Amino acid sequence: MIRFISKSVKETEELGKRIASILKGDEVIAMFGDLGAGKTAFTRGLASGLSFDYGVSSPTFAIVNEYNGKYNIYHFDMYRITSEDDLYSTGFYDYLDTGVIVIEWSENIEYALDDKAIRITINKTDDESMRIFTIEGLDEYENIIT
Repeated sequence: MIRFISKSVKETEELGKRIASILKGDEVIAMFGDLGAGKTAFTRGLASGLSFDYGVSSPTFAIVNEYNGKYNIYHFDMYRITSEDDLYSTGFYDYLDTGVIVIEWSENIEYALDDKAIRITINKTDDESMRIFTIEGLDEYENIIT
């Protein structure tokens, strides 16, 4: 498990870029964290690190946003997903192994996550701009990430 402290949105985006540098193109990145924790900022950095710099935004109402960079990136928002049927209707399973899948609100679909999924938990702190990231599944890359 890797622990990373971000002191700004820019540092959160830089973390996303560093993680992008080690991806092979078929990963599932499951993010856990409250509203405003920095999930979209992290995804913006990850997409930038994969050569996509054109307006990453939260897929709250679209359920999934697709970005084409070095790899296809599928950015899911599972906030409104409450059942297996809901998840199935998003097409989530059709996206597996076709690109990098980044999931906001993974708490709602934990039952569907593979053991190989990279899990990132983001916690807010009393300092409005500071976030604590706990990253599971990338321990061998700690020197690149931190």
